[in-house]
Parts: sequence; structure tokens; C-alpha cells
Amino acid sequence: MRVLLVDDEKEFVATLAERLSYRGIEADFALGGDDALRMVGGVNYDLAVLDMKMPGISGLQLKKRLAEICPTLKFIFLTGHGSEEDYRAGSRESVYYLVKPISIDTLVGKMHEAIQKEGTTHG
Repeated sequence: MRVLLVDDEKEFVATLAERLSYRGIEADFALGGDDALRMVGGVNYDLAVLDMKMPGISGLQLKKRLAEICPTLKFIFLTGHGSEEDYRAGSRESVYYLVKPISIDTLVGKMHEAIQKEGTTHG
């Protein structure tokens, strides 16, 4: 499985990528939407894990743009700011909307579930 992690919290996303690699998941990370869009051009990712709230391009906006570039890409949203409005928006766009902090085992389980599930992406 090849995963793109996108979060503006560098320490969090770098640590997450490292921890996923220990579990046999190839994970690259971007520190925002613009970086992520530059990265997806030449790489076939199976899944993108997106932070909902980032400066510049939000997770929802990024999901729409990534889905245009990579129609088979699956998505998981993460948020540290789990407002009801964000939850509703994230839930419409992805089956998987998770709140930080999240255990690595839970995230890995949801990642495998998302990859195996048909129709995970909406719109």
C-alpha cells in the first residue's frame, strides 16, 4: 500500500509516516495542499490521509482536486478540531472521518478497510 499523508503539522505527519513504514506501509508526506498536488503527478498512491484544516487549501478542497487527478484514490480525513460542521462535511466526502489523536493500529485498520472497500470516494 502506498499512502500520501497531508497535514500542516510537520512533527505529527513525519512521525506518522515513520510509524506506518514500520508496519510495511509506504508513506510519503506533504505539509499542505500545494505540496500534495505536486507530489501526486508521478506517483500512484492508493490512499490519501488528509487533515481537514490546513492553511491555504483545506482538506475538502484538496480531496476534490486529488480525485480529479487520481480517480481511484481513496481518502481518509483526520482532524484535531472535530466540529459538528466539519464532521458533516467530511462524512459526505469520505466514509472515513477520524479525530486526532488516533492510535496507529486504528488508523492502519481503517486504511486497509478503505483500500478494500469499493465506492469509498464520493462525488
